[in-house]
Amino acid sequence: MATYLIAVIDVKDVQRYDAEYVAGVQPLIQKHGGRLLVVAESMDVMEGQWPPGRTIVIEFPDAESARAWYSDPDYQPLLKLRLDISAGMLGFADIV
Repeated sequence: MATYLIAVIDVKDVQRYDAEYVAGVQPLIQKHGGRLLVVAESMDVMEGQWPPGRTIVIEFPDAESARAWYSDPDYQPLLKLRLDISAGMLGFADIV
């Protein structure tokens, strides 16, 4: 069953985020069978208040693959970088 990473990331240093984090994370997503579905800089909000930042949706083949990506030793330096230059929310959801 597919698992989706859903994140809203408020990027504080766009230049470093794009040049270092995005460039490094894309091959790791692919390594774990993931594919980027959505990167939205803004949302056309119909109800409520959407948090500021980029909305990102990545599809993984299953929860095991998603968690393997997040815990991959090669991802850990990128995770530290992301946490240093951005703030946000990130979680995994299975299709119901």
